[in-house]
Amino acid sequence: MNEKDFTALCQEHMLGMYRMSMALVCNPADAQDAVQQALLKAWAARDRMRPGAERAWLMRIVINESRNVQRQRMRLVPVERLPEQAYTPPDTDLREAMDALPENWRLPLLLKYMEGMSEKEAARALGITQGALKARLHRARKALEKALNEEVELE
Repeated sequence: MNEKDFTALCQEHMLGMYRMSMALVCNPADAQDAVQQALLKAWAARDRMRPGAERAWLMRIVINESRNVQRQRMRLVPVERLPEQAYTPPDTDLREAMDALPENWRLPLLLKYMEGMSEKEAARALGITQGALKARLHRARKALEKALNEEVELE
C-alpha cells in the first residue's frame, strides 16, 4: 500500500479510531497518543494488511495500543479520575448503563452500533469469533435492558 492510499484509509477511519480509544482510556490526550502509536504501527505493518479487512485491522491495533497506554499510565501515575465520555448516547441513563458494562460487553456494542461495523468486522477487531461476538452483544443488550428497566421502576 502506498503512502497516499494509506493516508486516505487513515483519514477515513480516524474519528472511529479516536472514539474507540476514548472508550478505553477515558482521556483525550491518552486517546490521541494511542491513535498516533497505532498509526505508526499500522504504517510499519501495512504490507500485512488483508484487503477488505482494513477497518477491523486498524481498530485491533488501536485497541491494543489503547491498552498499552493504559498500562503505562497505571505504572507511572495511579490517579483516580472521572472518565470523560467518548460517546454520547441520547440520555444520561443509557450513558450510565453503558459505562457500567464490563469492557468485553461494551466494546462489541460500540463497534457494532456506534461505529457501524458488521459482526464479522467487529469480531475481527476484537480478536474473537463471530459466535463469541454475538454472545457478548446479546448479554450486553440484556444487561442494558435490565439496567434501564430498573431505572424506570425506581422513578
